[in-house]
Amino acid sequence: MAGSTPIAVTMAGSDSGGGAGIQADLKTFSALGVYGASVITALTAQNTRGVSAIHDVPPAFIAAQIDAVLSDLAVDAVKIGMLSRPEAIVEVASGLMRHNVPAVVLDPVMIAASGDRLLVPEAIETLRRELLPRALLITPNLPEAAALLDEAPAEDLATVRAQAERLRAMGPRAVLIKGGHGEGPESVDVLLDSDGFLELAAPRIVTRNTHGTGCTLSSAIAAGLAKGLSLREAVAAAKQYLTRALARSEELAVGQGHGPVHHFHAWW
Repeated sequence: MAGSTPIAVTMAGSDSGGGAGIQADLKTFSALGVYGASVITALTAQNTRGVSAIHDVPPAFIAAQIDAVLSDLAVDAVKIGMLSRPEAIVEVASGLMRHNVPAVVLDPVMIAASGDRLLVPEAIETLRRELLPRALLITPNLPEAAALLDEAPAEDLATVRAQAERLRAMGPRAVLIKGGHGEGPESVDVLLDSDGFLELAAPRIVTRNTHGTGCTLSSAIAAGLAKGLSLREAVAAAKQYLTRALARSEELAVGQGHGPVHHFHAWW
């Protein structure tokens, strides 16, 4: 039946190694029963060991992709990932305005798991100004939250909460600060929305296979929203999905560096 298929769109960079970016997002959408479409904002020459080159997609072509997809598909949610330059950020923000997208999950990607920079420093202010106010949810990790605020990374939950409040004051309706870069036996993510704070804890999985974890979590949240879950339900379900994907990642033998999580752990 027309209109009965949940649809999500990822606007992000392509990872030639397949573990993060557009590729991770589309795998996540598929694993969670959501039709996925894409707007490619950059091409990366990348594998599990690092990023060797980035080719930025011209802004006009980003706009053409947005218009092609959103003028045809009945999109339920959008996940935004790598936007390496200010021009790309402005173009995506303009596209969201033109098409009145209902639910936007913004993952402010800045650094790859390998340590390679994916966002030029001069683009951070553009990201704050153009996209944070348009997001239903932003999903920074601890270093990204600090960079958006021009502060040091939080080292305790009280500071994480304070940073979440300052980030939400920049315009997004909700903030999820991820705890994967923290320490301790549990990885604690902190969500702040209109109902207040919610802490989501899961056992910290010790593995090198962390490539694409942020992309996977944000796209899993977008998938949940596309299927009609509330924001809190979508965040909780995505946290559970990522934890299982990390726990099963050692079953994959992919590359010589930071391998991917197991997106299809429920299937093979």
